[in-house]
Amino acid sequence: MSPHRTLRDALADAAERFASAGVPSPAVDARLIAAHLLQVGPMEVALRSRDGVPDGFEGMVARREAREPLQHILGLAPFGALDLHVGPGVFIPRPETEVLADWGVRQLAGSLSPRVVDLCTGSGALALYVGREVPGVEVVGVEKHEEALAWARRNAEGTGVEMIRGDATDLQLLSRWHGTVDLVLTNPPYVPLTPDLDVEVHADPPQAVFAGESGMDVIEAMAPTIHALLRPGGVVGIEHDDTTSQEVQDVLAAHGGFRDIAVLHDLTGRARFVTASKV
Repeated sequence: MSPHRTLRDALADAAERFASAGVPSPAVDARLIAAHLLQVGPMEVALRSRDGVPDGFEGMVARREAREPLQHILGLAPFGALDLHVGPGVFIPRPETEVLADWGVRQLAGSLSPRVVDLCTGSGALALYVGREVPGVEVVGVEKHEEALAWARRNAEGTGVEMIRGDATDLQLLSRWHGTVDLVLTNPPYVPLTPDLDVEVHADPPQAVFAGESGMDVIEAMAPTIHALLRPGGVVGIEHDDTTSQEVQDVLAAHGGFRDIAVLHDLTGRARFVTASKV
């Protein structure tokens, strides 16, 4: 601990530096760094405001001021009730994806031993959320890239969720489960190639973010795989860019093997997911 100034002073200074650097939530991020170092909940940081500054605080503040993602600095990303290990090489799960995870859990209400596949699992967020919330579920997360798969497998240790290497656009993927899956969830690469993105987006591996100029390359190519995996009446939820809802709906409609194609909104009311069931 640094004895020269109080934690309150350090938090105020950090928040000011973050705001100047364009960090979207400066005071929150400063508090989360302090909570991590003090090993307390964020709400408890205020109770320690007159204490000294924890060792390592200044270094973490400098990294966040340089717009390194907070989740990389802390090594963890919250996702529902989960704290997922993340770092370079894996996409950082975002809070809005919890809407899709929760939708998926609701679809399985009353199911006995349901089967779920999470395509483009990244850190394993969707797969592990469902695995935690649904009794008796069989879950497989699929990830193409080795670096991300290593993070997914680390997060899945002791959970019973299987993480495999595979390409979501490969029609032979998980052929042993073809026609038997109750739910497919996917948060694939979907961002159109564009220059005006938040700095932190570029800390994610580009292969987990971008999908061609339209943002639709992966979603278009994975529709046949999703159809092959699902049982008749099985459902799919796809996260997409906030500009491509209609395009995703059109892909599923053009395939011909999906019905009940619908829009799911995030907590801000934006159309961010498309859901459907297999004919």
